[in-house]
Amino acid sequence: MKAALDHLPDGLKVAFDALSFTALLGSLISVLPAVASLLTILWTAIRIYETETVQRLVRRREPEA
Repeated sequence: MKAALDHLPDGLKVAFDALSFTALLGSLISVLPAVASLLTILWTAIRIYETETVQRLVRRREPEA
């Protein structure tokens, strides 16, 4: 998934993140339908998983060959 997002400009990623966060807040107060909430949670989870900190933690747990 990371490779698919590499070509997007950082400004666009930040805009998507802001939109995602706004949708997340909206879903928490029951403004948006359940499908939009699920997609928002999925997008946010993907973005968090892509962070360098999480990637370091994931790589640390891989068995060494």
